[in-house]
Amino acid sequence: MPLLVAEAVTKRFGGLVAVNTLDFGIEQGSIVSVIGPNGAGKTTFFNCIAGFYPIDEGRITFDGTPIQGLRPDQIAHLRIARTYQNIRLFASMTALENILVGQHQHLSSTWVGALLRTRRVRAEERAATEEARRLLAFVGLQGKGDVLAGKLPYGDQRRLEIARAIASQPRLLLLDEPTAGMNPAETAQMTGFIRSLRDELGVTILLIEHEMRVVMGISERITVLDYGERIAEGSPQQIRNDPRVIEAYLGRGAASAAAPRADDVSRGADEEGPGIAASPGNGS
Repeated sequence: MPLLVAEAVTKRFGGLVAVNTLDFGIEQGSIVSVIGPNGAGKTTFFNCIAGFYPIDEGRITFDGTPIQGLRPDQIAHLRIARTYQNIRLFASMTALENILVGQHQHLSSTWVGALLRTRRVRAEERAATEEARRLLAFVGLQGKGDVLAGKLPYGDQRRLEIARAIASQPRLLLLDEPTAGMNPAETAQMTGFIRSLRDELGVTILLIEHEMRVVMGISERITVLDYGERIAEGSPQQIRNDPRVIEAYLGRGAASAAAPRADDVSRGADEEGPGIAASPGNGS
């Protein structure tokens, strides 16, 4: 049974249909990417899952429980976490404090206990701090817990944002363009790190990404959106050779030209990313 299922999900903004009767599912323990040109509805779909946008039609279930209509905090309590296209850390707080914020929903201390500094509160705070330091080490930020988040290098800020997300102990992690703005070395490191989240922590990963080398190298399945609709779904090999995907990124003429050379497209993807990687952009 899939961990998350979306059935005929539609989201409108006035007369604009951003997501149109979308069917989608992700199995527990998998890494799945959602790709598409700018404006395809990818981030809107993420926002619908996370409860930031109410859906207009359809149904979304997580582990069999309907989640459409729930608030973002209620969905987070069900153990769904996310990151953002633009980093949203608390820049004036330390790296350690940012991760402690991510643990908040699992802490049970009351305001009375916090005021009186009871033994239970002190023990819980020690445990939370130890877990935060463990997560810093896991994401490669050991020794940087006292650094203000806003002072960290860009790549470290991305890792910290993911650490804060996994501090909430998610079963499903939504990553929105985690390699945006990274150089090739940072991108390669982040790709391996994302895989370790699944392999070592057992987190199911749903990924939006424009960097096709990342998508093709890490995904077990890829869903392609265009104008809010699913136009293709399958393995990386199937997607890189799909004329509908090439047309969505490069236009109808490019799709026609590419059709007789599917094998060439496949080989090119292995070496330099698929033809669709030539389409830049980071909007959704």
